[in-house]
Amino acid sequence: MKAHEHVTPRQEALAERHLCVALAALRTPDEVRAFLRDLCTPTEIQAMADRWAVVDRLKRAIPYREIHRLTGVSVATIGRVARFLRGGSGGYATAARRIEESRRASAAMARV
Repeated sequence: MKAHEHVTPRQEALAERHLCVALAALRTPDEVRAFLRDLCTPTEIQAMADRWAVVDRLKRAIPYREIHRLTGVSVATIGRVARFLRGGSGGYATAARRIEESRRASAAMARV
């Protein structure tokens, strides 16, 4: 991570918290997309999208080489995502679980 001169660790943590609050305030995927396009470079967005594309495949126990073949994401990046999926802060798992819960709820509503 980039070191900021004249910025304390507390200030850096607060800036990160403010970013998280801004993301949480967005209500739709289109709002998040617009925010990310304003905030990040296209390359940064692609890197995040690549990592996210790997999560579901790892959860389905698809081998790294097959994930690489399907997505073009490097085996090193796949390994990094796998490490954080297993032992990170829980963000990948929480997002994946909530998306799955939403899909199940939508499917259940469609059957009613």
